[in-house]
Amino acid sequence: MSTAAAESVGAPKGGASAAVLEIDDLHVTFKTEDGPVYAVRGVDLAVHESEVLGVVGESGSGKSVTMLAAMGLLPRTATITGSVKFRGHELLGLEQGDVRRYRGSKLAMIFQDPLTALNPVLKVGDQIAEAVLAHQEVSGNEATAKAIQMLDLVGIPQPATRADQYPHEFSGGMRQRAMIAMAICNDPEVLIADEPTTALDVTIQAQILEVIQEVQELTKSAVVFITHDLGVIARLATRVRVLYAGRSAEVGNVDDIFENPGHPYTVGLMSSIPRGDGSRLRPIPGSPPNMLAPPSGCAFRPRCPYSAEICEVEVPALRLVGKNDQLAACHFSEQLMGHWDVEG
Repeated sequence: MSTAAAESVGAPKGGASAAVLEIDDLHVTFKTEDGPVYAVRGVDLAVHESEVLGVVGESGSGKSVTMLAAMGLLPRTATITGSVKFRGHELLGLEQGDVRRYRGSKLAMIFQDPLTALNPVLKVGDQIAEAVLAHQEVSGNEATAKAIQMLDLVGIPQPATRADQYPHEFSGGMRQRAMIAMAICNDPEVLIADEPTTALDVTIQAQILEVIQEVQELTKSAVVFITHDLGVIARLATRVRVLYAGRSAEVGNVDDIFENPGHPYTVGLMSSIPRGDGSRLRPIPGSPPNMLAPPSGCAFRPRCPYSAEICEVEVPALRLVGKNDQLAACHFSEQLMGHWDVEG
C-alpha cells in the first residue's frame, strides 16, 4: 500500500469530513556545522474537521518541526520538501505575505513557552487585539473588546483588568490561557497545541487541558495536540499519530491503539505512563537516534527487544495491521499484536 493510500485509510470513518490540513511526504533538513540534521523524513498527516489528533513522540521525533513547517515558522536553515495543503491550497513555497493570510486566521498555534511567545513590553490585551486587527476589518475598540471576550472565554477572571496588564504580571497558567485566547481570537479552523502544559504543575496542567477541550467543543475547530505523554492523548484525542526519528511509527483511533498497539515504540510509551496501582514504570532503554546519522533500516531497532536481521536493512512501511484501519510501521506487528508486554 502506498503512503498516500495508507493515509486515506487511516482517516476517521463514519461519515467523516474531508481533511482540513494535509501533509504529504514532508521532509525537513537543517544545515548545521556538523552536517545536515534529518529532522523529518517523509511524514504524512491529515487533520479532519472537528477532530482532535494527537501527535506523540519523544524529544527529537519530529512532531513539533512537522507542525512548525505547516505554519511556515521554520528558520531559513531548514530545507523543506513535500506538500502542506490547507483545504487543497498548497502552503509550501508561498511568499511570507501569503503564508500570513493563513497563519493566525486559518491555522493557529499555542506555543510551549508563553513567557517567550508573548511580548514582555506589550500589554496582554493589546497583543491579542493586534492579532485580531491583523486578520479582521474592525476598529481598535472592537479589537480590544474581542481581546477581553477571549480572555473571559478561556477562564481568566476580571478579563478587562487583566487585559491591561503585562505578561510578567500573569502566572504561568494564566499566561498559557492568554496564549490560547490569542490563538483562537480569529476563529481558526486548525488549532495546533505544541506541548502547552510542559512547564506547568500538575493541577494547572489539568486546567489548561480542560480549557483546550472546552474551546474545541465550542468552536468545533480541528485540534492537533503535540505531546510526549500518551496519558494526555487518552484524555483529549480521537486519533493518534506516533512519530519516531522523523517518521510515522503508528496511527489509528486512540481506543484501538491503547487496546492493542501495533508498534514496539508505542508499547514503550504506554509502559512509561504512571498507572496509580503501584506498578513500576518501564522507561524505554537507550536514547533516540542522532539525526545527523540516523540508523539504517528501522530507526527504533537499537532500542527494540524484538529486533531481527530484517530490521537492520529494511525500513518498515506504514501499513494496515489491526481493526478500524490501524496502521503501524513494524515488520512484526501481526505476530506480536496481542502479545506485547505492556503491563510490565
